[in-house]
Amino acid sequence: MTENAMEVNVNRRLAAFWDQLAAAKSAVLLLDYDGTLAPFCVDRERATPYPGIRELLISISRDTATRLVVITGRAIDALLPLLDLVPPPEIWGCHGWERLADDGRRLPVELPEAAVAGLREAGRWVEGAGLEPYCERKPASLAIHWRGLPEAQIDHLATRVSAGWQPVAERSGLEVHPFNGGLELRCPGKNKGTAITTILAESSRGEPVAFLGDDLTDEDGFAALAGQGLGVLVCGSPRPTKARVRIEPPAELLDFLSCWHTVAPRSAAASARGSR
Repeated sequence: MTENAMEVNVNRRLAAFWDQLAAAKSAVLLLDYDGTLAPFCVDRERATPYPGIRELLISISRDTATRLVVITGRAIDALLPLLDLVPPPEIWGCHGWERLADDGRRLPVELPEAAVAGLREAGRWVEGAGLEPYCERKPASLAIHWRGLPEAQIDHLATRVSAGWQPVAERSGLEVHPFNGGLELRCPGKNKGTAITTILAESSRGEPVAFLGDDLTDEDGFAALAGQGLGVLVCGSPRPTKARVRIEPPAELLDFLSCWHTVAPRSAAASARGSR
């Protein structure tokens, strides 16, 4: 398929989705964070959303009948100050192990005992190896970050961490997963796909749903959504994906969210304001 034909195909899929959204009574918008709403940053604690994103999310939450959900590999407490939305939307953290409802309720993180012991053991290995500055500790995983480091140092870190974590993973039932900018040791059983499956089960039949993501960890989400919603890869260049369309950040991402705000059904509060 030529590049022009692919673009026409994408435009048709988007147009069909906007028609579906315009005719709906409510909708669900699912969003990854890093690489999707926010550009990657060497200092992960400074990875704030692209300019204009917060304002659009606030408008979508206020004006439309949209269930807005952020599904992220980050821990919820690490994401909240970066997202900086008051009140915060519904958030699924740690690839679905954490859940913060839009009313502020949190579900407890309950890991198997073997996984808890394995994460402790892996954490001690990180300390002993002198890799604590690269390590992010989360309720259901450990992540080693190497974004911004020289290629040779990345290769050395990847080999070293894989060798140190793999025996722990085999003993404890944990899994080692690569992601864009690092390596993560996490408890299996939940991922962005299982989170989306739960959200779909809670949603009304036929309700328009879209999931925007960028990373390999988002492919589980695209797969779970197949045939039931629109998977949108937010990426500057094409790559193999289960998503149905691709948009480039930040301009096309802002256009997508702006169109959502315009097309999506109005919330009861917005309708009441408009009738005054």
